[in-house]
Amino acid sequence: MIPLWMYLVVAAGLFCIGTYGVLARRNAVAVLMGVELMLNAVNINLVGFWRYMNPLETNGQVFAAFIFVVAAAEAAIGLAIIISIYRNRRSVVVDDVDLLKW
Repeated sequence: MIPLWMYLVVAAGLFCIGTYGVLARRNAVAVLMGVELMLNAVNINLVGFWRYMNPLETNGQVFAAFIFVVAAAEAAIGLAIIISIYRNRRSVVVDDVDLLKW
């Protein structure tokens, strides 16, 4: 049986990689990938705590499935926005997206 701290170390590492991807990348697709990594780290935490706190109930699995749905919706909407911006600006660099500025 894998101890809880190993789940937490893997999730923390994955979350740190995702945070770096969001903060350091200029490409919008890479930023979305970083957000996906962060959501997967949250899933690992939820399932790890569910396994060690209440394995007879399905709370952790339900929350993980909900996060999968949110991640899929985020990816679909995010990619649609990026494609729309690319068609208008011919760039997916996050710094170039200033559509609200005159």
